Amino acid sequence: MDVAHHPARWADASASSPFALCGRTALVTGAGTGIGRAISLALAAAGADLILLSEQENLDATAVGAAEMGSKVDCLRLDLGRQDRLSRIKEAFDGNSVDILVNNAGLIRRSPADEFTNEDWHDVIEVNLHAAFELSRAAGRGMLERGYGNIINIASLLSFQGGVFVSSYTASKHAIVGLTKALANEWAGRGVNVNAIAPGYVATATTEDLRADPRRAGEISARIPAGRWADPEDIAGAAVFLASPAAAYVHGHVLVVDGGWLAR
Repeated sequence: MDVAHHPARWADASASSPFALCGRTALVTGAGTGIGRAISLALAAAGADLILLSEQENLDATAVGAAEMGSKVDCLRLDLGRQDRLSRIKEAFDGNSVDILVNNAGLIRRSPADEFTNEDWHDVIEVNLHAAFELSRAAGRGMLERGYGNIINIASLLSFQGGVFVSSYTASKHAIVGLTKALANEWAGRGVNVNAIAPGYVATATTEDLRADPRRAGEISARIPAGRWADPEDIAGAAVFLASPAAAYVHGHVLVVDGGWLAR
């Protein structure tokens, strides 16, 4: 086996723990709130430096928290739904060696399928799928040159189920699992790990409408064996694992973190 592609290539990150990310740089999209913020802080706690990306001016709290843990932090405001994002994505990688990419940013629009507009359909697909591929391609080129790296896509329970009134979101999350497996097939032998996390129902802004509906929220909670919705921090440990040397032989996997929902 080519030594450049062997898991020992990660050994210089830290001799103390197979989960340490010292000396690595992670780019996290949608890093200002919710799951993205929790993942960013967990990666920082594991020793990674960060490039935080958001479409909003909401990165300060994440950046300060990561810096207090000793991470070097850069912030980039970028709307991944804009057609000119490619040039801005190139800026994000200019001079930066990105070892870990977390495609977390996501968009959801709710409407019955027969009333769903083309605009809403395309807006969701642009952010959840097209931008994730473009970022993976940009990061992957450098990773392939170096012979190591990790890409983590955020999937969903709707990567396996159909959902109701969220046709574009469901389509995008099915597709992100397919993209994860396709990239893993191409890049695993060249030292790059591509995997996904499928969170269950998490208490974030995305699920605010669901949680505000007592009937629907009650139905969901009753089906979760763990007996509660996830906090964003419940997802973060899975990201640290998949980004770490401990997951060196994990390729093309979708790690479900759902409190037992799919087991029900």
